[in-house]
Amino acid sequence: MESNNNSVRTHNTLAAIVTSLSVFIIIMIIALMNAPTMGGPKVMASPQTYLAEVKRTALPFLGVVAVGAIALAYVFGRMIYKVWPNRQKRTTTLAAYGFLAPYLLITLTFTVGVVLFAFYISFNNYDIFTSPQWVGLANYKKAFNGFVDPTQKDFIQSLYNVIWYALIVVPLQTIIAVLLAALLNTPIKFRQFFRTVFYAPSVTSSVVITLIFIWLYLKIGYINFFFDKFLGLFGVKWVSILWLGDPRGLIQLIANAFGGDIPSKLWYLRGPSIAWMAIMFQNIFTTAPTFMIMFLAAMQDINPTLFEAAAIDGASKWQQFTKITIPLLRPIILMVVVLGTIGTLQVFDQVYLATSGGPLGTSLTPVYLVYREAMGTQGPIRMGYASALAFILAVIIFAITYVQRNLLERGTEQY
Repeated sequence: MESNNNSVRTHNTLAAIVTSLSVFIIIMIIALMNAPTMGGPKVMASPQTYLAEVKRTALPFLGVVAVGAIALAYVFGRMIYKVWPNRQKRTTTLAAYGFLAPYLLITLTFTVGVVLFAFYISFNNYDIFTSPQWVGLANYKKAFNGFVDPTQKDFIQSLYNVIWYALIVVPLQTIIAVLLAALLNTPIKFRQFFRTVFYAPSVTSSVVITLIFIWLYLKIGYINFFFDKFLGLFGVKWVSILWLGDPRGLIQLIANAFGGDIPSKLWYLRGPSIAWMAIMFQNIFTTAPTFMIMFLAAMQDINPTLFEAAAIDGASKWQQFTKITIPLLRPIILMVVVLGTIGTLQVFDQVYLATSGGPLGTSLTPVYLVYREAMGTQGPIRMGYASALAFILAVIIFAITYVQRNLLERGTEQY
């Protein structure tokens, strides 16, 4: 009996050891594939040259990953040790992880590995073509130098821009989406046709939509043409605006209307620029229909007897909308606001195609700044600094999302 127990424990221990070693080896191979090294044909010429470069520059990175790999290997080994004596549990566990293995390998290689690589190089000066140089928190500190050095204000200005973007775009696109959904939820003629027309901008490529709006925003484009003809009916002369090239801010325009001005050194008091508001309008135009579909689905899920009872009690359509529909939409409103906020903080393609962060940085965004620094489109390649900016943005998005959930989620459980 004792010998049988010893044999079982031996088999369990052996299975756990094999599992732990397998997990550790797989993770270390993935770490080797994602090791921060100097690039170029000389390094990639053969496995030997690559491993030599890894040994020279990436041992700290591999050391950190090894610690995590040991911890993960222990967890998997412990799990196998517990389930191995039970044949059914053993078979189920092996089958489950066998099916998950392709997904886990791809995720570890192309997501987790890349994130760890980016996090490591955020503490380095790294331009791909030379070895990483450890600088500690210098890249993170540099991101906030704009508070004391106006010449390094790019990241601060990009955050300022996306805050304005979120404050204007998220409420407007949410309100418009709710109103469009309410309209299409009523028994009107050609309802299916209008649903298709309203939703069309959301399924159109963002690049195509942006190129169309670039054309519309030209000085000789249709938007200036419309204002010129419309205001001409009332005897008002319209001065054509280069919509995507005008850095004047909203608050600055209001101050100018009353004879005042805001100097360029106080750029943070000027408000969103005309160029930035033009991109906001495009974003609302393309995003509101997507959220409209979400609200429409939620409205159709509301029990119609609630409206019938309210109508019997004398409630008007507006009262039914504000007292029944809106409260029951709170979970969807939470989701739309969170998704909208995340989207506005990550805006990139419109800026890349339409303004490249200009004019005067008034449409610069954190994601475009990460791209610019990582690719070196306006200076040297600074992958380490770009990675630091990306992680700072991730923390900001997480914090804002957490606050939004705590503020908007209260009371939604009852619905």
